[in-house]
Amino acid sequence: MKAAIALTVALCGTPAVAGWEPAKPVEIVVAAGAGGASDQMARMMQAAIQKNNLMKQPIVVSLKGGASGAEALMYMKSSEGDPNKVLIAYSLIYMLPLSAKIPFNWRELTPVSVVALDQFVLWDNSAGPKTVKEFVAAAKAASAPFKMGGTGSKREDHVLTVFLEQKTGAKFSYLPYKSGGEAATQLVGNHTEANVNNPSENLEVWRAGQVRPLCVFDKERISYTSKVTDTQSWADIPTCKEEGVDVQYLMLRAMFLPGKVTAEQQAFYVDLFHKVTQTAEYKDYMEKQALKPIFLTGKDMVQFLEEDDAINKSLMTEAGFVAK
Repeated sequence: MKAAIALTVALCGTPAVAGWEPAKPVEIVVAAGAGGASDQMARMMQAAIQKNNLMKQPIVVSLKGGASGAEALMYMKSSEGDPNKVLIAYSLIYMLPLSAKIPFNWRELTPVSVVALDQFVLWDNSAGPKTVKEFVAAAKAASAPFKMGGTGSKREDHVLTVFLEQKTGAKFSYLPYKSGGEAATQLVGNHTEANVNNPSENLEVWRAGQVRPLCVFDKERISYTSKVTDTQSWADIPTCKEEGVDVQYLMLRAMFLPGKVTAEQQAFYVDLFHKVTQTAEYKDYMEKQALKPIFLTGKDMVQFLEEDDAINKSLMTEAGFVAK
């Protein structure tokens, strides 16, 4: 984990401008449902590209969250040679083939760039426990396992739930939903006791005072210090390790083309998404949604993916989520 996180400080030089460009609309493929972090990031990119005239052709967002995201992965795999489809990928690309045995490997696609790393936060309802210590004590004392909402089964949220159980001794009943937005709604409605949503997925309900962030699953606090609520910034949220629960995890946010596209087509998108990371829309989104900025391409990206893949495989194996 340390080696993988260390790579996040590396930055690539500005890519060369490609000669090729799309001749028809480009599709950003999202392997999740509406309202989740991937959907939100895709729409931010769509707006940034259009507002700043970074591409002549229009860009559309395509939600393909069926079969826990397998729909999007297989769609990209079947689109070899098509440079008009771009996957906004997350750790699903490692986890789903392990848990569901789908015939997909991220190495079959064409890597473009890593554009961010997403955090995870332990959230509870604002009427619930106010600290991690109180939360763990309440979970242990409950007559039935606390209900933990999350996105998908045997994925990032589920893995974090398993490790929370191992680290605290509390028991949780994990309830998978179609998106982080739905998991947030269930928490606000007291249908669950907690979730481990990405910051963007609980931002609005936190700002509305309906949920409370208890800790962030990282080795350091989120760096953004501007107030999000009347009293708190992202930087005010302690790490889970500070609160006595040493669990850390960062989620990939990266762009991929289908396999067998040309080097010139790949170079166009490297340049495009580098330009996106320089826009006001991207920078504002990163701070508001509390993501870690990063831009990796080429060999640096592949090295990161290989190490991140190994980390996720280890976590999935330890959690007992690898299909036999």
